[in-house]
Amino acid sequence: MKTDIKNRADIEKLINAFYDRIKTDSKIGYFFNDVAKVNWEKHLPKMYDFWENIIFSTGDFIGNPMAKHKELHQKSTMTEAHFQNWNALFNETVDELFIGEKAEEIKQRAANIAMAMMYKTLG
Repeated sequence: MKTDIKNRADIEKLINAFYDRIKTDSKIGYFFNDVAKVNWEKHLPKMYDFWENIIFSTGDFIGNPMAKHKELHQKSTMTEAHFQNWNALFNETVDELFIGEKAEEIKQRAANIAMAMMYKTLG
């Protein structure tokens, strides 16, 4: 039975499942695997902190995601379709695992973040 997102353990569950999809996604997986060459052992804890801060206002995230996305865009052009695909995968993962107020909030926040990243990255 699905529950709402309640704590960091739930954030970690969501982010792990989401990035498992990303790694094998035919449309955007290559950005992570081939272009950015993501070190998952370092990246995932940063994403846990990022999303935990977004949903629970922990203040634990340190980083500049905008700069990273602009750098990635310079290496391999991103498009609106890439951002839409990222958002669809995120929503599918949330819906598969959780239901409730925080689940809806994280999807809305993700959509807003993706849109801001897209406009600022693509110019």
